[in-house]
Amino acid sequence: MNQQYSSALLERAVEEFAKLPGIGRKTAMRLVLHTLRLDVDKVDNFCHALSTLRHDVNYCRVCHNISDDEVCQICSNPSRISSQICVVENIQDVMAIEQTQQYRGLYHVLGGVISPMDGVGPSQLEIASLVDRVEAGGVDEVILALSSTMEGDATNFYIYRKLMKMPEVRLTVLARGMSINDELQYTDEVTLGRSLVNRVPFTGK
Repeated sequence: MNQQYSSALLERAVEEFAKLPGIGRKTAMRLVLHTLRLDVDKVDNFCHALSTLRHDVNYCRVCHNISDDEVCQICSNPSRISSQICVVENIQDVMAIEQTQQYRGLYHVLGGVISPMDGVGPSQLEIASLVDRVEAGGVDEVILALSSTMEGDATNFYIYRKLMKMPEVRLTVLARGMSINDELQYTDEVTLGRSLVNRVPFTGK
């Protein structure tokens, strides 16, 4: 390592912080110096929280959302509408939709979208488990809430082809209140909420 500072420990800490997304070396240095000013017990608590998160976090066996238990709090909540499944790309999208307070159904986290350019195919996503959930019965509507990108649209169509043989299940998609190429997690709460409320049938076109 090409050491730039008088302390190798400081250098190592800056290098580690700088590996985080969106964090350059200057910001990493500010974070490290801030950490040095904290009480030791606060730093220990921070490190313990991160370590515990990485080692002990679970993913819901039903919807694949992040969870402390085998089944997440949303799936296990009896007040949620179990006949509705909202299909999203990632955990951040679940958080974004929950913040709108416009949806009371369940979720299904795919873990990405189909993207041949990135080597991501249907088998690498949680699409098969989605089909299994729907085929098990009790589902009236599947809401395709993927980002309005080329990859999101391709994934919507693939899921539509998998579920179209079940006419009793209504497939809907978010109303296009969002701009083309917008990612769901970055859409403001009002626009996202309206897109959910005003969702339209998905016809595969």
